[in-house]
Formats: sequence, C-alpha cells, structure tokens
Amino acid sequence: EMILKEYENPSKTSTPLKHQHPLSWWLKWVSSLVLIVAMIATTNNLYPINMFLQFIGVSGWLCVAIIWNDRSLIVVNAVACAIFLNGIFQYFLKG
Repeated sequence: EMILKEYENPSKTSTPLKHQHPLSWWLKWVSSLVLIVAMIATTNNLYPINMFLQFIGVSGWLCVAIIWNDRSLIVVNAVACAIFLNGIFQYFLKG
C-alpha cells in the first residue's frame, strides 16, 4: 500500500513544473500575460489590436494544452482560436 506524504499529489494530471516541461511552463506564462494585455486592450476599446493579442494568447494556450494532452483546454482554446480568426478575417474583409 502506497502512503502519500502531505505534499505529494497522486494524480497523473497535475500541471507540469518548470523543470519538467520548461517550454510549456514559459509558453503558458507568456500566453497568460498576453491575454491580460488583450483584456486591457478590450476594456480600452483598442480594436482590432485586442483581437490579435487574444488570438496570440489563446494560440499559445492551445499549444500548451496539446503538450499537456489536456482535452478540455484543447477544445476551449481551439474554439477561441477559430472565433478570433473569424473576427480577424471579418475585419480585413470589411477593411
């Protein structure tokens, strides 16, 4: 029988640490910061810059989700990418 210490996590789905997956660690933090800037751009009505920033942020998170093989994050961020790409294409088509 396995006895876990208080700080140990038996789950195989825990978020990887920086030393385990440095690429995904950096990508998730950079993407998160880009998304925060995108939210600020949205609240300040900086259209279409906000869409480009949001697309970059969710694309980064989509890559992280694929690296982690996290299906729920893959679905959410793939749909978000499609939505922002649609908005970007509409912006240029109406140009």
